[in-house]
Amino acid sequence: MDIGIGLDGSLGLTWQDQETLAQEAARLGYTSIWTPEGNGEDSFHLCAYRWNASRQVTPGGLATGIAVSPVMYRTPMAFAMSGGTLSQMTGGKFFMGLGAGSFYRPRTSQTVGLDRISALAMMRDYVTTIKQLVAGQQVDYDGEVVTLHGMKLAMNPPPKTPVYLGALGPEMLRLAGELADGVCLNWCNPEQIDWSRQRIAEGADRAGRNPAEVKVVEYIRVCVDDDEAAARRAYARATMHYALGSSVPTARERRQGYRAHFERMGHAEELLALDQMRKEGAPSAKVVEGFSADLLKSVGYYGPAEGAAAAFKNLSQGLDTAVVRVVSARKGIDSVLAVMRACRPELVEQA
Repeated sequence: MDIGIGLDGSLGLTWQDQETLAQEAARLGYTSIWTPEGNGEDSFHLCAYRWNASRQVTPGGLATGIAVSPVMYRTPMAFAMSGGTLSQMTGGKFFMGLGAGSFYRPRTSQTVGLDRISALAMMRDYVTTIKQLVAGQQVDYDGEVVTLHGMKLAMNPPPKTPVYLGALGPEMLRLAGELADGVCLNWCNPEQIDWSRQRIAEGADRAGRNPAEVKVVEYIRVCVDDDEAAARRAYARATMHYALGSSVPTARERRQGYRAHFERMGHAEELLALDQMRKEGAPSAKVVEGFSADLLKSVGYYGPAEGAAAAFKNLSQGLDTAVVRVVSARKGIDSVLAVMRACRPELVEQA
């Protein structure tokens, strides 16, 4: 199993911090650096910057990846051009993760004028056409979202960028098994990783593929601090954004996205109780305190540094690449470095 590091915008890093952390990741033995993408800094540029910084420590630089980029922000050709260029620049060390993001929510899909399109149909179109483009093929495709005729990426040789699909639910996982080079999971316990692999295998089977060809990568959140209460608060805040969402979900929304994902793992009753707290006007700080240790530690780790490596190893069972997604207990780069050092690959292997 490869071990990567995941750094996101919530850490408030400067460009100098990014350089420092990329080089430290290489020194600590991590094999890759990953980032999610929203509507802020361009993650392709960020990956290039981190890769280039890591070259000062590791010949050829660390592998780098995006997990994941919401496809509604770019066309398939834009993804192929940006991802292909980064693949050529890094010597094939770039992984391009694509996802639907919050597209399943009507208020999101309406912002891009695609409110009558399913997220599954959209991802089928994007993965199919982008894979063809980065393979150097001429694309003739008519889909529900994407239509391309006679389009070809003008890169010779073609970049052959690995295309990963962000997936949580059964149908998206099956689509990944059918079409993608890899799958980006998130917030999983080991049992959910196994369940996900079964769905991936079902999709691979219907396409006549070997499921072992579909690599599985996942972010595993880790927050370390000598003050366990501080680590818990920071980690629970990060969890709340996904498990509960920005507002109390409707019955329909509970069957979709991350809420459905957490309920599949057995947390429905607890999340409903937290929803009730929000309905009654509880401040977010009180809701954060309402999360149980059982839920929080079933999908990640918070606490003293000495317990992080063993917890991370346990949570990464069944993965091809496990990514330490840093949650910072305090402002500043020192808290980020503490997580990176607590979960460095050497310690995980020994745990």
